[in-house]
Amino acid sequence: MAMTLPSSSANEYGILIDYEFCTNCHTCEVACQKELGLAPHEWGIKVLEYGPVELPNNKWEWVNLPLLTSRCNLCASRTAVGKLPTCVHHCQAGIMYYGKLDELAEKLKEKPTQVLFSR
Repeated sequence: MAMTLPSSSANEYGILIDYEFCTNCHTCEVACQKELGLAPHEWGIKVLEYGPVELPNNKWEWVNLPLLTSRCNLCASRTAVGKLPTCVHHCQAGIMYYGKLDELAEKLKEKPTQVLFSR
């Protein structure tokens, strides 16, 4: 049975990223650059890094946050034919989700280390 994915042609779709488990592998960046035909210094998605920072309780904070840029169009040509956005498809950690904003917003309530992007 074939899976049908929603089209992102309407502004009601987005990408939810659970950055707690982002490994900073940059696969999303490379896949996006290739999909959109971007130059090496251009990004549709870029992983930002914060840390490592020692916290007062002898723990460490180190955050990798994939950030969608203005070049991101949620892979409109892919989603129009039922495919996932390329960053979601290629995410090795499986931390990116594509879907309707209202459904993703519900999932966002589950934990604080997530971010929801839309166009």
